[in-house]
Amino acid sequence: MGSLVHSATQSMKHTIKDIKIETDSEAHQILREYVGNQSTLTGSDAEPIPGIRHPGATGVIYCTDRAQANGFSPDNEEWANLGQGAPQVDDLPGAPPRIKYIDLAEYGDLVNEYAPTVGVKELREAVAKLYNEEYRKDKPSQYTYENVCIVPGGRAGMARVAAVIGDVYCGVSPDSHTTYSEVLSVFKRLVPVPTALSAEDKYRLNIDQLKREVNNLSLNVVVASNPRNPTGQFIGGKDLEDLVKLSRDKTTIILDEFYSWYLYPDSPADLGKSLSGAQYVEDVDEDPVVIIDGLTKGFRLPGWRVCWVVAPKSVISAISQSGSFLDGGASHPLQMAAIPLLEPARVQQDKIALQKAFRIKRDFVLARLEKMGLKVPVPPQATFYIWLDVSGLPAPLDNGLVFFEELLKEKTICVPGLFFDINPAKRRNLLKSPCHHFVRLSFGPDMKTLDRGMNAIERVLEKHKSHGHLMNKDLIRSPTMKTPGTDH
Repeated sequence: MGSLVHSATQSMKHTIKDIKIETDSEAHQILREYVGNQSTLTGSDAEPIPGIRHPGATGVIYCTDRAQANGFSPDNEEWANLGQGAPQVDDLPGAPPRIKYIDLAEYGDLVNEYAPTVGVKELREAVAKLYNEEYRKDKPSQYTYENVCIVPGGRAGMARVAAVIGDVYCGVSPDSHTTYSEVLSVFKRLVPVPTALSAEDKYRLNIDQLKREVNNLSLNVVVASNPRNPTGQFIGGKDLEDLVKLSRDKTTIILDEFYSWYLYPDSPADLGKSLSGAQYVEDVDEDPVVIIDGLTKGFRLPGWRVCWVVAPKSVISAISQSGSFLDGGASHPLQMAAIPLLEPARVQQDKIALQKAFRIKRDFVLARLEKMGLKVPVPPQATFYIWLDVSGLPAPLDNGLVFFEELLKEKTICVPGLFFDINPAKRRNLLKSPCHHFVRLSFGPDMKTLDRGMNAIERVLEKHKSHGHLMNKDLIRSPTMKTPGTDH
């Protein structure tokens, strides 16, 4: 299989036309046909409902919609969903038992009432205790429940924070989370901060460059993911300490730390360690550091929608109030059920089991890709994603959006890199995106699903040795292109 890429390149280099503009590619034309995805350079279509602005299909919605047009359904075991942004949620070897039922009688009738918008006090105390135990031992400044707000999901947490940021400049990495663009658009002055997107730089967040941008652009707020989706890299140690130190120069640092457990250390002695900017905060009420995390990724409970924001008390007060008009708060019963899950000893057991199991899956996918000739020069050191550069494949498979469409024909989903390019005004030509020749593969699913997905990629490469001239043509249109997300 190692010669698949070379053979395919040789057989098609004289027969396949490179994609130079969007209209050269049917895959790109389909993306533009979706409501809300028109470029502002060419004008947008009329509002189908007066006064309602369509934000466009995010990566998750678009990929699911395109997959359904090709026959996907979640219960169809012929499909491999390597696009999912959630980990497997069943039992892992060595992990604590999963919760199978919740006895509401344990909590009394009041559990059926609304929970406080800021969250249940007992859960807030459990979060504060966990952060102090893991990241702030022997530090004089300790988190209390007043430094914690419980929110109904990570996006809700980010939306609450965004709603209380004033008319200031906010910096964000262009290759950030696929759903952040619209959430962050409520920041009045969103400034994409340049970030390294080359394998030579290991896709790292360059702290020295960020410091310069903070000064040159007068950034009052910086949003960063650590570990980073989709590149699978992270900053720790002095780099993370320096990032937190920026907050002491009157710059608020907002950290998405949802993948903080997904680290793959080489030394067994480092198993069970996680990372957080909380470790380098000096004063929990003075340093403007805002941390967003929750049960979604590490605890592998995405359906619970129980997350938290850890921050100075003044921030917690503000986002408690923004939550009253944005989301109303998280589920009361699920907040109560979450409390025992945060017991530090249980968390440590959970982390070790997770890191062992997901490292095995990561190494399996990397080995299969390398056997196909798709070596990943910068393997993920964190998260459960592989940021795969397809630029070495024959045209037009060297474009992430086309690769995605061809893989759908083989009943496998990935996410085109385009959806990780924050481009708020939608001015950028898709082919000019720094992410256009990437796809994101998830090793979040179970091993059987990963195996099916790798087999599908092999078939795509094999098929295009002789049938490359048929690719990126006659693609199936989605019946819900004007109403994406309504039939998932």
